[in-house]
Amino acid sequence: MAGIGFVLRRLTRQDDLTGVVVGYVYAALVSSGPFLVTVIAMAAVGLLGDAAGEQPAVATFRLVTIYNFALSLVCCGPFLLVMTRYLADRIYEHKVEEAPGMLIGATAVTLGLQLPLVVWLYFIHADMTLPERLAASVHYFLICGIWLVSVFLSALKDYRAIGYSFAGGMALGFAAAHLLLPDFGAAGLIGGFAIGLAAIFFALTLRVMVEYPYGILRPFAFLRYFPRVWQLAVFGFAYNLTIWCDKLVLWLAPEAETAAIGLVSNPAYDSAMFLANLTTVPVLAVFIIAIETEFFERYQTFYRAIEQHATYREIRANQAAIARTLATAGRSILLLQCIVAALAILASPALFAALGIDARQLGIFRLGTLGSLFQILFVFLTIVLAYFDLRMRLVQVTLLYLGLNAGLSWASLAWGFAWYGYGFFLASLLAFLAALAVVIREVGRLPFLTFVKNNASIR
Repeated sequence: MAGIGFVLRRLTRQDDLTGVVVGYVYAALVSSGPFLVTVIAMAAVGLLGDAAGEQPAVATFRLVTIYNFALSLVCCGPFLLVMTRYLADRIYEHKVEEAPGMLIGATAVTLGLQLPLVVWLYFIHADMTLPERLAASVHYFLICGIWLVSVFLSALKDYRAIGYSFAGGMALGFAAAHLLLPDFGAAGLIGGFAIGLAAIFFALTLRVMVEYPYGILRPFAFLRYFPRVWQLAVFGFAYNLTIWCDKLVLWLAPEAETAAIGLVSNPAYDSAMFLANLTTVPVLAVFIIAIETEFFERYQTFYRAIEQHATYREIRANQAAIARTLATAGRSILLLQCIVAALAILASPALFAALGIDARQLGIFRLGTLGSLFQILFVFLTIVLAYFDLRMRLVQVTLLYLGLNAGLSWASLAWGFAWYGYGFFLASLLAFLAALAVVIREVGRLPFLTFVKNNASIR
């Protein structure tokens, strides 16, 4: 599944600056496409609404986008990880005929299961007009579809098609929202960007079908993987809930607001955390191009040598190479994220003033930026655990992170506004330290894991 990383790595090694810039831009879209679309959409709509004097419509759009992004990510999480494992196994076995069918089947199952939630949220709970309800529902399902098709992005080689899909969809969505806003208000904004999301979803789906030119075979076969790798489903749900649980808790704060349509949010906390999360995009791009590819090469060398009956000395040497690669990668991620975080924190007063953001949100943004630093390190460690098939360890460290984030964020409610953001920061730091201890221990006994613990033939 690291395939596109090798293609982009070759692009960045060309003897010109353009290749480097283009490679990392495409890597950012592959790693953070849906998140970038969400942030850019809200920023663009804010500018559009200010120019048109349609602030109520903009407020409704932002709430719908936040709710749809959060709920779709949490609800799709279990499917995304199981689908990724299923597709990776099919690629390893050179049996990718089921890939198009899996996408169709997963889309049907996921959207079908989430239909009651969407009906309750927008047709029962929220106070919206019928066009707004319909537009918000379509918007939600399209975001779900993009999450599902994103499973295939790291396996595709055509990075240009991915980039054009996201860029073209965002441009189309902004243009459609601009045209529909004057006559249809909030429904026009939501529906306009839904048009852009539809363009992204269908373009990426078409790219998958071109990459895997097979019929719709066994569309629901991937479901049999849930009992087999249920830990990945739990991890996918728990980690994505962890990302959002501090926001959900802070929606109970005294500063939280209930909009006219009946949806609750905490604008001061939510917007500051959204901006803080943006600081992780550069590291995710570097991870795809430079870090995962190098680690994957060491990973393959270790297991291929075992398949070829390597000696104990060779196995230990390859294990040491993996450890060195992980240490180097960890330092690179830490250094880059520290630089990005420091620049963001130092520039935040001027940035907030230029954007017209309340200066009281500076503290939340800075804590969110520091928390994001340790969160991205935590993500790196969970990927390592996933590579070595340590699924129960994944579940354990993620549930720890979830409990810490929820509990400490809840405690900050009693401490007051000055403490908002500390819960996420401390939870990310402690979860990272716990995951680091687990990875160090497991990599240190990698031969035992390979020959004994993960050896299905002796279970």
